[in-house]
Amino acid sequence: MIVAAGLGTRLAPLTDLRPKPAMPVRGLPLVAYTLALLARHGVTETVINVHHLPDRLEEAARTHCPPGMALRFSRERELLDTGGGIRRVAPFLMESDPCLIVGGDMLIDADLGGLLARHRQRGDAITLLLLDDPRKDGFGSIGVDASGRVRRIARRFDLGGETRCGLYTWANVVSARALAALPEREVFSHLDHWIAPLLREGADDVRGDVAGASDCVWEPVGTPEEYLRVNLQPTPLSYLDADAVAAGAGVRFEDELVIGAGATIGAGARLRRAVIWDGERVPEGLSGHDGVFAGGAFHACPGIVHSSQSNGSNGSGDAGRARVARAPDETPGTPEGGAG
Repeated sequence: MIVAAGLGTRLAPLTDLRPKPAMPVRGLPLVAYTLALLARHGVTETVINVHHLPDRLEEAARTHCPPGMALRFSRERELLDTGGGIRRVAPFLMESDPCLIVGGDMLIDADLGGLLARHRQRGDAITLLLLDDPRKDGFGSIGVDASGRVRRIARRFDLGGETRCGLYTWANVVSARALAALPEREVFSHLDHWIAPLLREGADDVRGDVAGASDCVWEPVGTPEEYLRVNLQPTPLSYLDADAVAAGAGVRFEDELVIGAGATIGAGARLRRAVIWDGERVPEGLSGHDGVFAGGAFHACPGIVHSSQSNGSNGSGDAGRARVARAPDETPGTPEGGAG
């Protein structure tokens, strides 16, 4: 399962145009990366839960679905939070014991096959992939004891006995018996209302595998700055040569500029450190840097003055100012909110 039903409010107004998993990263929708990762590790059936602009996400997933993989979608009329989204498709997930559940709003490169093998060998109910990374202080961490059993979830659940911790990467291996223990409710967090109660009741088969930086690549795509960084400072991935695939579809890469397929740049326009979405028409004389041209406007990263029209407009740049900032309305425990 790819958990992808979030609203992506921190990336508005870009997510007013496309849901976050359908936003292009180096010219390919983010969901294409997740599908490629799962296919590399032998997944042949995937369900994606959708809510915000579902048609756009479903179209992106179908277009970039790897050969041999069957897709299905779970449309949520009302957001069910992470646990509710998982519960809604639990009968499908239980057909594969265990199954993989991954977040849909990040780039990750890890040995999911090895994670799955260790989970099976131990006979665990749930295994969370954690990353030993200094960013854990900002994103929230999960603590484990010497045997890897989960003891702490961010700052809101702590059983004591923690010996190490890691950033929650949102990659999980889940056995059918754990899915059978999902709470009987519609809307709930998988961490707070499913995993934490299991631990509180004494479960010793919920573990966290802590990977080092050499074993796991994890790049969030939750804020404008993060989105710009994954586009302009790409991390090599073992399972996908994204630039080659994108270039074959007409995406162009210039110095600190990603130009989507079919996009054009008007005479005299000057963009630096920018991403231009596919099919866009950058008007003559537009200048801007550190931002995204999408939906006919330049959206600058917050905190930086950008974008001015030099083609006879009043130069106010209002259309180019981003309306994005870190917002408190992202639910902790969702792909958008991390563990903290």
